[in-house]
Amino acid sequence: MVAWHVRKGALYPCSLPPLLLCFAAAFLTVLVGVFAPLRSDFRHSIFRQIWGDDDGGAGRGKGTAFNYWIGRDWTGGLWERNDSQLHVRSGEPTSKFGVPGAATSTGGYVIGGKRNNSGESSKGSSHGAKDGSQFDLNALDTAQTKGRRNGYAHASNPIGKGSKELHDDTTKSDSKHYIRNVTDDGIATKRHRIANHCDLFKGEWIPDPAGPLYRNDSCPILSQSQNCQGNGRPDKGYENWRWHPRDCDLSRFDAAAFFRVMSGKTLAFVGDSVARNQMESLMCILWQVETPKNIGNKKMQRWFFRTHSVTIIRIWSAWLVHTSTAAFQFAPENLTKLYLEEPDESFMNYLPKFDVLVLSSGHWSTKQTAYIWKDKLVGGQLWWDKKYPLKMKNVDAFAITIHTGLKAIVSHSEYKGLTILRTYSPDHYEGGAWNAGGSCTGKTQPLKDSDVAFNSYTELMRKHQLQAYEEAKHNISNSSKLRLMDITPVFNSRADGHPGPYRNTDPHKVTKRGPKGQPPPQDCLHWCMPGPIDTWNEFLLEIIKQEQE
Repeated sequence: MVAWHVRKGALYPCSLPPLLLCFAAAFLTVLVGVFAPLRSDFRHSIFRQIWGDDDGGAGRGKGTAFNYWIGRDWTGGLWERNDSQLHVRSGEPTSKFGVPGAATSTGGYVIGGKRNNSGESSKGSSHGAKDGSQFDLNALDTAQTKGRRNGYAHASNPIGKGSKELHDDTTKSDSKHYIRNVTDDGIATKRHRIANHCDLFKGEWIPDPAGPLYRNDSCPILSQSQNCQGNGRPDKGYENWRWHPRDCDLSRFDAAAFFRVMSGKTLAFVGDSVARNQMESLMCILWQVETPKNIGNKKMQRWFFRTHSVTIIRIWSAWLVHTSTAAFQFAPENLTKLYLEEPDESFMNYLPKFDVLVLSSGHWSTKQTAYIWKDKLVGGQLWWDKKYPLKMKNVDAFAITIHTGLKAIVSHSEYKGLTILRTYSPDHYEGGAWNAGGSCTGKTQPLKDSDVAFNSYTELMRKHQLQAYEEAKHNISNSSKLRLMDITPVFNSRADGHPGPYRNTDPHKVTKRGPKGQPPPQDCLHWCMPGPIDTWNEFLLEIIKQEQE
């Protein structure tokens, strides 16, 4: 195969092959340019690689040349050059070759590196090529003065502002360059870096003039206690912020995209009232597109979107383990006992039916309970007979429940779905606990980093979740997948997003501090809807799309 330098509109061979081979390569190049945009039955792929002439860095310095490699990969996805974008097309059988800038055996391409005998790339990066996926060309991190190079968007000058394509304004913190995301029909709809190379949970909150995804009065499923506007909250600024990851874009929630990736599937939320909060947020978003049918019962909430055959489920499981109120040893009847080694059958019995499971817990660890471990009563929360030594506290018990739940999920022989562990949702009670004068009154916008108070309890709960996640991830014995939704650090600054004193419609409710500064009763744990919690479902959709791609 021959690589050609493109300089000043002319083609120059990289080497001196036989004359016939030169003509053949030139002829193939012409065919690519003519027929690829026409989407003919063209089964080759074009891979683009940028080499620097003077400093060895990809795409740096003067005399940068563009090399095009014509070849095949294993993905079944056809790449073609078409004006200002690369399209990835599905359903095109291709094969593999091992040259710089060519496809990998998994359907990717190599940027700025060479391939060794084992098929791995060195001094470069290999990326998977899937239908609808997005790719970061690190080699395009070049001179900032040019807004476009051979049709590719430069970060300082996004292209096509007047076209039908959708674009995001690039912030100062975002100095990378992008190839736009490609939808199933091959039309670029959004530009952002390859998601697998981006930590979605490191970034900042930025103003969002587009506003919320729904109104509080447009969602009949919204719990009144989280209907902050309906309960009289006077400010609305908390609705108008969106999360901006540092190294990529987080797409605004697209209900059509959600229904497409979840068509014919079931999504389940398992956890406590904060899990319900997230489920209702998702339902409110989807309700703007289609009204679902309620097919639930006493054991679970269940909604069915008939047009797309999508089922949304919520199952209450505050601790993720088996519970009982029967008397046990010296623990009295009616006291809730947690059997720390036994997963909760209330959701485990349905696990094989779930395609996506969002798992969360933790906030009921402060409730009155007793802990049973290895058939012995070992501890309790807000209850204990002091005649016996206390061997386990609530945070330790929580750590065991997470391990128990995840272990049961990743070892269930019939479960093949995607499990997403959502980390601990931070509360923002200042001056005391929820039942001891804690308050979040007066917060109207995200806190600055310098104003975020460190909460050792929140961080410890998250730490236990991360440890359980890593252990479970390395011990998956079935066909399921496990991903993390690390919302804790993202939401430490969103004290403005809670209902506060606006928990109900009572016109006489107290919303101001008393004469001695005492705060009114309030909720600084759950989240207003619409509000920051809608971002959780943008994370959710992005994770699901990543796994499908």
